[in-house]
Amino acid sequence: MAKKQSKFLQGRRIDPTPINHRTKLVDLVDSTFVAYNAARLREACWLFSQKMLEPDVTVGVTLTGALTPAGLGMSALIPLIKAGFIDWIISTGANFYHDTHFGIGLAMHEGNASTSDIVLRAEEVVRIYDIFFDYSVLLDTDSFFRRVIEAPEFQKPMSTAEFHYLCGRYVLERERKLGLKNKSLLAAAHEYAVPLYTSSPGDSSIGMNVAAKALQGNKLAFDPSLDVNETASIVLAAKRGLIRDGKPRRGQKGGRSAIFILGGGSPKNFALQTEPQIQEVLGIDERGHDYFLQVTDARPDTGGLSGATPGEAVSWGKVDPDRLPDAVVCYLDSTVALPIITAYALAKHKPRPPRRLYGRREEFMNLLLSEYRKSNRR
Repeated sequence: MAKKQSKFLQGRRIDPTPINHRTKLVDLVDSTFVAYNAARLREACWLFSQKMLEPDVTVGVTLTGALTPAGLGMSALIPLIKAGFIDWIISTGANFYHDTHFGIGLAMHEGNASTSDIVLRAEEVVRIYDIFFDYSVLLDTDSFFRRVIEAPEFQKPMSTAEFHYLCGRYVLERERKLGLKNKSLLAAAHEYAVPLYTSSPGDSSIGMNVAAKALQGNKLAFDPSLDVNETASIVLAAKRGLIRDGKPRRGQKGGRSAIFILGGGSPKNFALQTEPQIQEVLGIDERGHDYFLQVTDARPDTGGLSGATPGEAVSWGKVDPDRLPDAVVCYLDSTVALPIITAYALAKHKPRPPRRLYGRREEFMNLLLSEYRKSNRR
């Protein structure tokens, strides 16, 4: 009598197609990424392209680590925005600052990480691991931002989304004057009205220049409460079905929210805390984000937020417990994973119409305020 096969042996049989000179990236991922973190990267590609890009899903992306200096704004993030695959972003301020170098025509170079930093300092060369650039790049970018924030539209408190949208217009204009195209994430986000938030706006050279101008009487100030409430309102609007492509399917109610985390840190928490803000603080009925995708090199056992698992996020109300099967953590460098996920998604999924959420912030805030007024937390 034949032995009954264990239920644990229902997974796909490991039998990859041999790689040859005609192997395409999609086939490489689908066929040969069969185990360990290669399998997690395959699952990340599948989750992003098959579920997170559905018409009723709103995709938020978080960025930590020096991704834009490595060119990932140009190579991956801008193509994802243009395809309608990113709806809103939370990032470190440093990524937006270094992104601006490219948009205003400044150069970054490949370098050797073993070069003496004492020698580099003497040569006025700044290093981000193996990315080298002249010290004047910092000075010129500082000068650009100081001139920009002298404009009348900046003389008030504002959310970081409004700040980056206004700055993006100036970067886009500089790109056009220099004959550049698709170089700056800030410029692309302005063009496609993708809201860009910074969870710690003072923790970057942009914030340092804003602080310097404040000493001269400039009235620009970042309002963190606006950022907290605006990001929560985007998620609530997504879950209430206000952000979607086309009409809902028969019997479908509401919509879904997806968070794609590159790295971890403060932007990760700022994106995930939108659900506790809605549920715990504002007392609005909600269950958590529907899709959780993270690329990280951080371990969970050190207790840091960067390595915290989606299961742990469930305990805070950040992730819907019923959607844990739709959560993937890929322990890999973002500079490796993001280009592969981007190429895979662009090959497998047709573009989505841009949602242009920046222009709907007031609508979403009105929804948040309306539901908060009905809660028992006031």
